[in-house]
Formats: sequence, C-alpha cells, structure tokens
Amino acid sequence: MTACLLGFLAIFALMALRIPIAISMGLVGYVGLGLLKNFDMSLASVLEVVRSAGFSYTLSVVPLFILMGNFTARAGMARELFGLACAFLGHRRGGLAMATVGACAGFGAVCGSSVATAATMAKVAYPAMKELGYSDELATGSISAGGTLGILIPPSTVMVIYGLMTETSIGKLFAAGMLPGILMTVLMCGAVAWTAWRDPKAGAASERQTWLQRLAALRAVWGVVVLFGLVMGGIYGGLFTATEGAGFGAFGAFAFAVGRRQLSTRELGAILVESSRTTAMLFAILIGALMFGNFVNFTGMPDQLKTFVSQFGVHPIGVIVAICVIYVLLGTAMEELSMILLTVPVFFPLVMQLGFDPHWFGVLIVCVVMIGLISPPVGMNLFVLTTLLPGVKLSSVFRGVSPFIWAQILGLALLIAFPGISLIALRFVK
Repeated sequence: MTACLLGFLAIFALMALRIPIAISMGLVGYVGLGLLKNFDMSLASVLEVVRSAGFSYTLSVVPLFILMGNFTARAGMARELFGLACAFLGHRRGGLAMATVGACAGFGAVCGSSVATAATMAKVAYPAMKELGYSDELATGSISAGGTLGILIPPSTVMVIYGLMTETSIGKLFAAGMLPGILMTVLMCGAVAWTAWRDPKAGAASERQTWLQRLAALRAVWGVVVLFGLVMGGIYGGLFTATEGAGFGAFGAFAFAVGRRQLSTRELGAILVESSRTTAMLFAILIGALMFGNFVNFTGMPDQLKTFVSQFGVHPIGVIVAICVIYVLLGTAMEELSMILLTVPVFFPLVMQLGFDPHWFGVLIVCVVMIGLISPPVGMNLFVLTTLLPGVKLSSVFRGVSPFIWAQILGLALLIAFPGISLIALRFVK
C-alpha cells in the first residue's frame, strides 16, 4: 500500500508542476512498475496498453458519441427543447430557469457531454432569462447545474469510460442512469423554486402559453425524440450494440444538421477537428490511467484496502459514503475525468468485494462527478459560463450554484439509500 500511496503523491506533485495529468499518470505508472518489477516488463505493459487502447473496437464508441453531441448542438435542437420547456413551465415563478434545467435534461439525452450541454444552453437560455429580468445567480446557476445532466441521462461519455474501465455493460449503465437523471432534474427544479421563493425578483414569471402553442412546441422537438429513440431504442431492442448505436446516432445527428441547413463545409471541418481534439485528449488520459492502474494492481492495494476496511468492521454503506465524500472533495480540486480514471482502479475492486452492483456504483460515480463539475474552485461548468458570458462575475456564478449543489447532494443520498432507483430499470434490459 505504501508504494501505491507514494505513486499518488508523485502524481499530485507532477500536477502541481503543471505537467498534464495524462503524462503524470503514465510516467508514474511506468516508473513505479519498473522499480517494483523491472523496466523491461514495465515497457512491455506500456506498449500493450497503447496497442489495446488504440485498436479497441469498443473504445470507438467514445469519438462517435462526441461527434454525435457536436452535430446535435449544431442542428439547433437545444433551442427547440428550451422552447418546449418554456411553453409548459415559463409561466411559473422561476419558470425559465426550470425550463433551462428541463431543456438540459432533454439535450443531454442526445449529447452525452456536460460541458457541451452547459455551453449550448448558455447561448440559448441566458439571453431569454436576462430579458425577463432574472438575476445572474439564478440564470447561471440553472445553466451550469442543468448542464451536468448531460453526463447522467444516457447516452453519457463518462458512463462509457467507466464501463470500459470496469468491463461493465454500457447498455445497462445507460438504463441505470435514466431514473436517477429524472430524479436529479426534479430536485434541481426544486432548487429553482426554493431560490425564487426566497427572492421573488430573482426569477419573474413569463406569460402563460395556450395549449395550441404548447402543442406546436411539442411538435418542434420531433428530431430529438427520433434521435434518442434511434440510439437507445436500437440498443435496448437488440438491433445493435452501444458502439453501433453511437455510429447511428452520429450519422442521424449529421443528417439532421444537414437537413436543417445548419452545416456548411467549413463548419463540418471545424466539428471534425474539435471532435478529434477531444477524442485525442480523452484517449491520452485513458492510456495514462490504464498505465497507472496496472501499477496500482501490481502493488496489491485494492486487496489491502479491503483487508484494512474489514479490520474496523465498517458497514458497507459507510464505505460507500466515505468513497463519495472523497470524490466530492477531490472534485473541488481536480478535473473530473482525470479523477475517475485515477481512482476507479483503487475503489472499484473494493466495492465489488463488498458485494455492490457495479451499475449502481457507476451511477454514484457520475453523480459525484456532477457535483464536482459545479463545485468551486475548479468546477468546469462554472468556468465555461464565465468564458461564454464575460459580463457575469465568477462570484455570481459561485453563489448561483449553491442551491443546486445541495439538491445534487440530496439526490446522491437518495440513490445511496435506495439503490432500487438505479437498478429497477435493469430488470427490463437483457
């Protein structure tokens, strides 16, 4: 265990020197395994990790879902979803903020990225809320927190990474995330209602729309329904695998963008370049994490951690709570994907030895990542908003997300206390 702890300290030290996390994890994994065994074995391990990751058919789901999200954002589906949510919720106090959360949930169902969801909704929802006099705190809080739903409601890139690392069914992970996604959406709408109740001026109600207008808004989102049904329906209907579903989804999103004349040749090139850059970043971090994971497994730390926990007779749920607390604390200082890739090799074997369901634990991991995405000082969604909305102070964004952080913590507690919320959907998935 000492060697593994020294490895973690070495990674944090390298990160403090501003060395990229992918290089830090890979370097520590290579040197650590070389010192414990020999450097020829360590080099062979590195080459095998790079080869298996680069030629893995299963890993091709990652760039395809990224490409699908970028095409979806360009096709203008977020604006239609926001219009639908406003039609049904806008007349309530804080209704546009609730509509933003609801639109983020819908967009997340065809995007899979938290940052992309927040960035897209910032362009769509923020001007509408400011026009109605919403406070910066409520407007930015609902956008940044709602954006986190993009990694919980399937398809989710984070779930894909977790599934690949732990050899857990991606299709079942997607199913396990559906009800928790709805739960988190409702709780965050509750946070909006509480904020508007405390300060009625923060979110004024808009004019109530007629049922004809609502039906028109409902018809406008047919593209989202078709795309989501194509991907998820095909996966759960047994028509194709998750990887093939990602391919169909990317092609479907591309077809919608072209059909709506939202995609020029230049924009297509920009989307392909951006998707390639994101994919390269994810693969670099993943390869580094796999190298470090090999080192962790060789030290025997997962088994030693299980023995350590057993000595104190801690209840298994207490272990889960402690792990979640560690993740939330790490999320305030680390980038979320790096945090998952760094810690899952340590915690996942312990959780499995305690007899917990890997799909349930995967949902918990995504939920703590959601909290980290909006937790100061390193919450990624917070800085995305301040970049896109330069007129908004960072302090306002920090204050605005506070109620949503508590709402997500409540949701996490409910998912821990009632695992059936996540697992009930697995009964209907093969």
